[in-house]
Amino acid sequence: MRFPRRKFLQLAGGAAGLPVVARLASAQAYPSRPLRIVVGFPAGQTADLVARLMGQWLSERLGQPVVIDNRPGASSNTATELVVHSPPDGYTLLSVNSSNVINQTLYERLPYDFLRDIEPVAGFIRVPLVMEVNPSFPAKTVPEFIAYAKANPGKINMATGGIGNSTHVTGELFKMMAGVNLLVVPYRGSPPALTDLLAGQVQVMFDVMSSSLEYIRAGKLRPLAVTTAERSDALPGVPTVGEFVPGYEASAIGGLGAPKGTPVEIVDRLNREINAGLADPTIKARFADLGLTPLSRSPAEFAKLVRDETEKWGKVVKFAGLKAE
Repeated sequence: MRFPRRKFLQLAGGAAGLPVVARLASAQAYPSRPLRIVVGFPAGQTADLVARLMGQWLSERLGQPVVIDNRPGASSNTATELVVHSPPDGYTLLSVNSSNVINQTLYERLPYDFLRDIEPVAGFIRVPLVMEVNPSFPAKTVPEFIAYAKANPGKINMATGGIGNSTHVTGELFKMMAGVNLLVVPYRGSPPALTDLLAGQVQVMFDVMSSSLEYIRAGKLRPLAVTTAERSDALPGVPTVGEFVPGYEASAIGGLGAPKGTPVEIVDRLNREINAGLADPTIKARFADLGLTPLSRSPAEFAKLVRDETEKWGKVVKFAGLKAE
């Protein structure tokens, strides 16, 4: 059977448009089944708590269950690789965190390129860190700490939650900008590092505020400064590091990502619903209790933040000569 040339071109053109039509129809029907948010950390950590809080919100708004899938391992690389290789249909999503942007430089080889393979969807939180010491430590302010550190180079033990994570690179940035020599003591996660800080086995730590806040409020740890550009509402009387070390700013970020190629209609839908949640008084109050700040961004704005953070921490990792274990 022979088709006239014009008829053949019409049929060919229609066939070429079918994937676009199918993709649009799929996006319009989204979601029609449960969603999964993959978290690269164990249950109970800040990233997990935030993912569960926002997952519950999304479930109520989208009318589908949202399952939190904890896949700890390799500083969030295990979870990220799983999502990178998932279908870009909006049903498997990634809890994005600062480890993702740090790992781009920290690891010599990764089985993916985070900036290329993950589509930034929306921000969740900005996490202040707090520079804190054991109450027995002689310094009570950042200037006193710097003076003591310069008088005792290499004798102050700085605990971190692991090589290259937020608690580590934030401290390395301080060392670099304040010109001090601190002995880095890496632990397998923040909980054991905090245990030794509370016991006086180490002297200082730059910890995410959400995990240290209860100890600070109980007087078991002394906060010297918060790492963000502005003071924290959770610790209003505590200055910023930048008030004493001009230009210093550090924070951890959290948000949501999807496999590259996820339809823009789905990304935009998720972004709208998440930003509505970040404006909800109940969620804002819960974040405030944890010392967290809502990070409401458009997909493009969140993507820019991810790129900027990748560049910033890449410079610190290279300056400090850090390499993944």
